[in-house]
Amino acid sequence: MIQTYFELYEKGVELIFLKEHYIDTDVYAENMKDKIELQGTDEDEIFKGLNNYFRKLAERQIRIAFEQAEKEVQDLHKRTKEGIETARLNGKQIGQKPGSKLHIKKKAPAQEIIREHSKTFGGSLSDAECIKLIGIARGTYYKYKREIKNF
Repeated sequence: MIQTYFELYEKGVELIFLKEHYIDTDVYAENMKDKIELQGTDEDEIFKGLNNYFRKLAERQIRIAFEQAEKEVQDLHKRTKEGIETARLNGKQIGQKPGSKLHIKKKAPAQEIIREHSKTFGGSLSDAECIKLIGIARGTYYKYKREIKNF
């Protein structure tokens, strides 16, 4: 990544990092403005060395930032994998095969209550009262109600 970073920088591409702004190319460019100008004297060899040192220091900071970002991505993948495995062990269905329907444990009992109590199906409760009785989201309630009508 360091090589790509500097290739892009030298081509005039401005890189902006969302979390590590201290390695944005404009920050690097600003720091490089402070490099020591060569004077055409014997001391230029010392100045070249100092300028090279500053570049190496910047490269090291950029490399550390890239390594930290890579570690964060790896940690995120690991935690996601562990979370999915924990959910599976607890009986949750994670992912589903194409064409299969997701089985929701609360669906059948909720639809039964809707059939029994909703005014639409001969009951005495309004939609709002049914939603409150069942304890489900409004959108889910109307989805279940549509499924009952279409069945």
